[in-house]
Amino acid sequence: MEEKLIKVGISQGDSNGIGYEVILKAFSDPRLFELCIPILYGSQKIASFYNKMLEASGITPVEIYTINDAQKAVHGKLNLIRCVDDNIRIEPGQSTEAGGKAAYMSLEAVVSDLKKDMIDTLLTAPINKHNIQSKDFNFPGHTEYLEKKFGDDNHKSLMILLNDYMRVALVTGHIPLSEVKGQLTTAAISEKLTLFNRSLREDFGIIRPRIAVLSLNPHAGDKGLIGNEEADVIMPAIENADKNNMSVFGPYAADGFFGAQTYQLFDGVLAMYHDQGLAPFKALSMDDGVNFTAGLSIIRTSPAHGTAFDIAGKNMASESSLRHAIYTLIDVYRNRKKYHAAMANPLRKQYVDRSGDKEKLDLTKDD
Repeated sequence: MEEKLIKVGISQGDSNGIGYEVILKAFSDPRLFELCIPILYGSQKIASFYNKMLEASGITPVEIYTINDAQKAVHGKLNLIRCVDDNIRIEPGQSTEAGGKAAYMSLEAVVSDLKKDMIDTLLTAPINKHNIQSKDFNFPGHTEYLEKKFGDDNHKSLMILLNDYMRVALVTGHIPLSEVKGQLTTAAISEKLTLFNRSLREDFGIIRPRIAVLSLNPHAGDKGLIGNEEADVIMPAIENADKNNMSVFGPYAADGFFGAQTYQLFDGVLAMYHDQGLAPFKALSMDDGVNFTAGLSIIRTSPAHGTAFDIAGKNMASESSLRHAIYTLIDVYRNRKKYHAAMANPLRKQYVDRSGDKEKLDLTKDD
């Protein structure tokens, strides 16, 4: 049976960054249309501007098909829903209030369609976390915004940076380093381990994931010489995970862990704070890295890079990370469907009565 083409809703990101450039470069390769139906939420004027810029550099322009309804999206073209004012001033490389407003308008429009099930997945181009701030958007990033839109008591977000050989998740995200220690509790680490383990199983098809946990302090605290968080906070979370039938190991000192490439022995790595996990990840895999928001009912990815104002409008940006973000969206979408189909009708746990001389199977009891 042939798999249906997945509708990928794409938010344009900051109009003065490299978002449009990497989107258009990616879809200048027609083979990508064989995998999905892309729908860009943005501006015809901005798309044409960057299309012409790339054409002048020898890159085949992308055929853009303007629609007003995601259900009218066609196969084989980059569909575009106009939700950003075409009168916006385009200033590549500049952080402007207009660029932030355009990014927010695009994001709101694509999320609205995602809530209505008019698209299947979400791909977000990079935003500038400063100029997008307003009374309507007061979040440190996409992850927190999406948790507000789609999260509940049973669905908390987890940021995972990944490529073909490494997945790094974070206990704390976009917060000041001075606040990290206060937010690192055994309960918080346990929650993230549970989310990570579930995502590795459901989203990546790993039956029994092996997760490595990084320490907070240098040298994993050196047995209390440099700190006690490893023994007092992190180890209890690892022990809780073991009691819940998860394969979790550590805590490992971060420098030696990445330096010795120990991450290759695990299906996932849980870092305590943002730069502890993402600095080595991006150093090793900036071009093919993907930012994936796990834990929510929706599937969202993004390229691992930012707006890159310093190279915007210069035809210097690589589309590799965005292309891998599309591949990841499709893989996770299919993996979740397979997992939920496999778990839809699980066998009931059998109860065996061993109280008498003979063992007796009773299928009327739940446990």
